[in-house]
Amino acid sequence: MFDTHCHLAFAAFAGRVERILSDAEAAGVCGAITVSTTSRDCLEGLELARGHVRVWCTAGVHPLSANQPRDWSNIKAVAQDDRCVAWGELGLDHHYDDPPASRQRELLGEQLAFIESCSGPGGVGAMPIVVHCRDAVDDLLGVFGEAGFDPQRYVFHCFTGTPQEARKVLDFGAWISFTGVVTFKNAREVAEAAKIVPADRIMVETDAPYLSPEPVRKMHPNEPRNVVHIARFLAALRGVDATEFEAQLDRNAERCFGVDLRP
Repeated sequence: MFDTHCHLAFAAFAGRVERILSDAEAAGVCGAITVSTTSRDCLEGLELARGHVRVWCTAGVHPLSANQPRDWSNIKAVAQDDRCVAWGELGLDHHYDDPPASRQRELLGEQLAFIESCSGPGGVGAMPIVVHCRDAVDDLLGVFGEAGFDPQRYVFHCFTGTPQEARKVLDFGAWISFTGVVTFKNAREVAEAAKIVPADRIMVETDAPYLSPEPVRKMHPNEPRNVVHIARFLAALRGVDATEFEAQLDRNAERCFGVDLRP
């Protein structure tokens, strides 16, 4: 098993990363991607990835960080490192009024343009793009359609939409990743959406320290080890063998992010 999205650089894990990773390994989780949310914590994520052979990182600015200053030189430095496997997370979050939608859109356009500027022979621009999408599927698909990047580069992380929205994302050509939300009893539409995602375009993640899944929903903070509960829930939901499904998830993560999960 592999946790494709967590935030090991967050304060919730300060001084405990070694134990977190050890507990994850004991639970059968072979590694994780620690995801950037600012041009500051991307540096901390890279440091963690350099120090742990089974941890990788990303480079990007979260839409809810749109009001914060950003240093694109930091983002580029991280992106150029071999331990960085994706851009993001980036996107739009219409659940909150602050930062305002206009600021989030400005950041998104700036960030996509920056990724494009990093393209070219030997460049890092072609990495996958981790997408934060909350109540913004149509808006984001419109922006991404105009951006001109290969749709298969986009990973809609922590999918919490409807089956109809999932179909739009799939028709666009992107990946869909599920967190512990899919296990919640009050998220039946998310579970229905998870049923229609093709086996070769689905991934799982914890988004730790957030969104602990059932049956450990009361656990705070969430940890990468809990990704196993999400995978097993999805296997049962989709009516497939859990071992085979977990192997498929690993293959998907390897194909999307270019990580090597072999023992």
